[in-house]
Amino acid sequence: MSDSALVRTLAELVADVLADERLRNDAGERAPNAAQELELARDTVRAEVARLAAKRPYDAWPPLDEDALVKEVIARVLGLGGLEALLADPDVSDIHVRGSDSVWVKLRDGRRERRGPIVESDEELVSLIRRAATRFSRTEKRFDAGTPELNMQLPDGSRLFAVMEVSTRPSLIIRRHRFELSSLDELRGLDVFDADVQSLLESMVRARRNVVIAGGTGSGKTTLLRALINEVPPAERIVTIEDAYELGLEHFSERHPDYDALQSRSANIEGEGEVTLADLTRMALRMDPDRVIVGEVRGAEAFPMLMAMSQGNNGSMCTMHADGTRSVFPKLAAYMSMASTGLPVETVNVLVASALHFVVFIENHEGRRRIASIREVVDTDGNNIVSNEIVARSGNAPTQWPFPLRASTRELLTQHGFARRELAGVAR
Repeated sequence: MSDSALVRTLAELVADVLADERLRNDAGERAPNAAQELELARDTVRAEVARLAAKRPYDAWPPLDEDALVKEVIARVLGLGGLEALLADPDVSDIHVRGSDSVWVKLRDGRRERRGPIVESDEELVSLIRRAATRFSRTEKRFDAGTPELNMQLPDGSRLFAVMEVSTRPSLIIRRHRFELSSLDELRGLDVFDADVQSLLESMVRARRNVVIAGGTGSGKTTLLRALINEVPPAERIVTIEDAYELGLEHFSERHPDYDALQSRSANIEGEGEVTLADLTRMALRMDPDRVIVGEVRGAEAFPMLMAMSQGNNGSMCTMHADGTRSVFPKLAAYMSMASTGLPVETVNVLVASALHFVVFIENHEGRRRIASIREVVDTDGNNIVSNEIVARSGNAPTQWPFPLRASTRELLTQHGFARRELAGVAR
């Protein structure tokens, strides 16, 4: 590491130079692009290092790795400072920062490690977060006492969430997405499911069945949803709805040339301009989609989503936080109540049963992700939704098929490529 005081001094100088350049742009000159700003920052650091070195006796100047110094200063001014090294580490999947304390990271294999601090003070962390919001957000993002939370996507597709004021100290959480895990073949290779379950999942997508993926935080819901989306034929038009861009269809534009990605928006400082997930769901239905994909359902957007599913937009998918396939149904009913529809429970259940075809539950078991349950929605019975658990996996045991698919469902899925090597109800 370079001397922190020198890095801080150089960073302040570069920030001033860039600010002056932007002021000149505001006065009518042409705005520098990102590459030009980067080059200006490099030139400024190298020139200042040369100037400082010339003023000191040779033996008073500590050994310096000038390239490393330039990189560190630029990371502080134009990038994410000490976060850059963590984001460059392929083994890190999640980053937890609390003020200027040491950092905790979660690794791809499920282990947690403690790393050194990335800032010298809580105020520096807040400045880093604001810099990220200014430079990398696609829309205006504030982070202050009046707007104490920030939710956004970083250039590499990672999801950044930060809080201040409402927490004892400012905190930053980054969840990194593995876009290289984008197919069912790759997930099967990690033992998330076996070949028979993969065949079932593929046929569900091809047969345009509506699917909810449930699971806990960090269980792999988004990764599985992304893999299912990549089974959608390229000719179909997809509209995605998220509160922060995570699905990353832009990484798979060859597979999905016709898509639109929508993101919700918080109200501005005047309390205006909010766009909710429910608003986006209604917008999506006017965008001529073949499939509507909701990144995560957790409120009133459940109602327009289910209406869309039950009115012809078959093949739509979403994720939900839940602790099992069965618990998805009461949660959906609760979310429906947030939409103030006034519908009785029986009617809500009829809508859920007519809209949903399958619920998939994925969990993180001993640091490894796996599909633990798949449930087929059958019908309603008063206040209850009738469903059959067709796939179950417990502990390290093989996958079981407790109940057979309905005859009509099996026939439809078979027409779209479903083939099991074992009879229903027998362990593979």
